[in-house]
Amino acid sequence: MTSYATSSARADMSELRRLKTLLPPELQSWVTIETTTAVNPPLITCEEIGRDEIEIQIDMPKWDQLAIDQRNLLFWHEVARVQADTIPKDGWEMAALAIGLGGAVGELWVQDGLLLLLAMGLSGVAGWRLYQKNNSEKNVKEAIEADERAIQLATRFGYTLPNAYKSLGSALKTLIDQTPKKRQRAKYQARLDALKKSAAKAKAKMRSAAPADF
Repeated sequence: MTSYATSSARADMSELRRLKTLLPPELQSWVTIETTTAVNPPLITCEEIGRDEIEIQIDMPKWDQLAIDQRNLLFWHEVARVQADTIPKDGWEMAALAIGLGGAVGELWVQDGLLLLLAMGLSGVAGWRLYQKNNSEKNVKEAIEADERAIQLATRFGYTLPNAYKSLGSALKTLIDQTPKKRQRAKYQARLDALKKSAAKAKAKMRSAAPADF
């Protein structure tokens, strides 16, 4: 008799293979899809794992609770992030900040003005990059733009425009309901609000040409 663990592993592999077919051909050679091994991970995320190599990581127990159409649109959201090159790069900033601050303290001790300026400059660049990475408004803006590109990808793979909007909207509503953290829930809500506005504009544009059922 096949064990539950074996059946679950086979189902996970089948889903990963299915998602691979949803990658645009131009990404298939350097974007991989794996189940995450992190503790308390996000549902789906991207990580740079090497030079010109991106891994999309999925929390399968949570993923399996979503409908296929919801999964597809959330997956294409991550694909859109890859296409837009908004995946965080290797985290050199913290190390650079520590080196810069340490160097600045050392140069204050020996009173070398030029090296002090160089150390402070390194700290400034690293600090600015960290600010950009953690800027909530910037992150939400990039996520909204990725949602727009996900809709375009869905139509490229055969979805009608109304169904693409409905599937992504449904997925975001589910994430809002299932997310306990207020800040993360607010990000999903901001994406959903922007998606509704975009859908309304698309609906008006389609109606001007022909009736559409949104």
